[in-house]
Amino acid sequence: MASTGHVLFDESGQPFIVLRDQDKEKRLTGIEAVKSHILAARAVANTLKTSLGPRGLDKILVSPDGDVTITNDGATIMEKMNVDHHVAKLMVELSQSQDAEIGDGTTGVVVLAGALLGEAEALLNKGIHPIKIADGFDLACKKALETLDSIADHFPVNDRDMMIQTAITSLGSKIVNRNLEHLAEIAVDAVLSVADLNEKDVNFELIKVDGKVGGRLEDTILVKGVIIDKTLSHPQMPREIKNAKIAILTCPFEPPKPKTKHKLDITSTEDFQKLREYERETFEKMIQQVKESGANLAICQWGFDDEANHLLKRHDLPAVRWVGGPEIELIAIATNGRIVPRFAELSTAKLGSAGVVRELSFGAAKDQMLCIEECPNNRAVTIFVRGGNKLIIEEAKRALHDALCVIRNLVKDDRIVYGGGAAETACSLAVSEEADKIPGLEQYAFRAFADALECIPIALAENSGFSGIDALTELKAKQIESKNARLGIDCLSTGTNDMREQKVIETLLSKKEQISLATQVVRMVLKIDDVRVPDDEGQM
Repeated sequence: MASTGHVLFDESGQPFIVLRDQDKEKRLTGIEAVKSHILAARAVANTLKTSLGPRGLDKILVSPDGDVTITNDGATIMEKMNVDHHVAKLMVELSQSQDAEIGDGTTGVVVLAGALLGEAEALLNKGIHPIKIADGFDLACKKALETLDSIADHFPVNDRDMMIQTAITSLGSKIVNRNLEHLAEIAVDAVLSVADLNEKDVNFELIKVDGKVGGRLEDTILVKGVIIDKTLSHPQMPREIKNAKIAILTCPFEPPKPKTKHKLDITSTEDFQKLREYERETFEKMIQQVKESGANLAICQWGFDDEANHLLKRHDLPAVRWVGGPEIELIAIATNGRIVPRFAELSTAKLGSAGVVRELSFGAAKDQMLCIEECPNNRAVTIFVRGGNKLIIEEAKRALHDALCVIRNLVKDDRIVYGGGAAETACSLAVSEEADKIPGLEQYAFRAFADALECIPIALAENSGFSGIDALTELKAKQIESKNARLGIDCLSTGTNDMREQKVIETLLSKKEQISLATQVVRMVLKIDDVRVPDDEGQM
């Protein structure tokens, strides 16, 4: 048997074995390493390409535990793909960066990066140095961003109907597209409820998206308040409390325990009775402190036992137990209350208030949730998603997240471009025209960048069942002839290529971020020229 290592000794004389793995690895350097990276990245991008656009296909993803996810949300697909190759992981992080920063366009950014790398490979085969290609792509990216600025339209932020159309563009490619308008209206109203239009800022912490299996997608509602998946602790407590004064507690309803280790010996019935009496008095004192503050509802982060529950009912103090930390914070924000860590600190000034707190019942099983409405801080809202099964609800939540992000981006920057590949085609034509003015080798990279931008309209056309090259050639001819940057691929066969008429709108922030991020990642990949890979490692 061949030796796979040798023995060394540490400073105390203990032996340890150093394994030799070099014989199982091969080292790639120079252009070969770059081409290896490009191949891995393009494999990931090609997987995602078929999910682009309103006719894009969905992916079914099965986790190691057997959980099934069906989605065409780029960030979700990338996150759940099991990739080992380091550059493939870079593509996963690319989609996550787009999702974190912009929230939409996660598929497009990966497809564009893959196309740029494909064009870079062709230039490498011509003998052009990777740094020259990367520099050319950077210059071309700058030109593309300038073109986007020049073709952008200003969006009327006060026009709710136009905002709904933008949300519909985002939702159009999702599973939930049969309820487009209803969900788009909910997304717009949710963002406008929490938006600060003067500061051009949206606090997403104030929007909670919750879901419950049962009912139909059409039953999804927007609640101007907070919904929590809890019920009142005692079945005989009132199901509805009007003009609620809420004590928000993070201290448990139980007798305080000694701080040090302790042992309690109960040797007689009297001792046991005294302990019971002490506990009851402690509970009643706590309840009295809550009631003296003026509260008529207690929401507690911790649980309490049946005796405390019985005493709460007897003293007519409705209570909710085991409410999670994030929900406690949201309730405090919505009701203008303060979170109280000790009963001794409870006072009238720290109570939250709400117009009505009621239990909602759902479905045949009569599942119940608590709804806190008519809060003084009306900027806290909850989107309550319904659906026939968990898959539909999870996909609806992802789709709503994208739509919420689109509306938030419009509040931040009210400029828009038109979808359907219209903006990419306009940028491609402008970059291609600029290439003729570049004297050096970078002009090859300029033309390659222009060709890569065309991958988006081609993918949209192919996913809609058209010939990609024919549709692109026709689109470019129309844009050049009419000098109209609103013309795109008619994916839904409506009879017009004008995306303004089709109301297919994208935010300028999203489009600029897509092109910038894709270019940055391509530059990073082109600059890695040394890597060790196991002999048996695939490209992904």
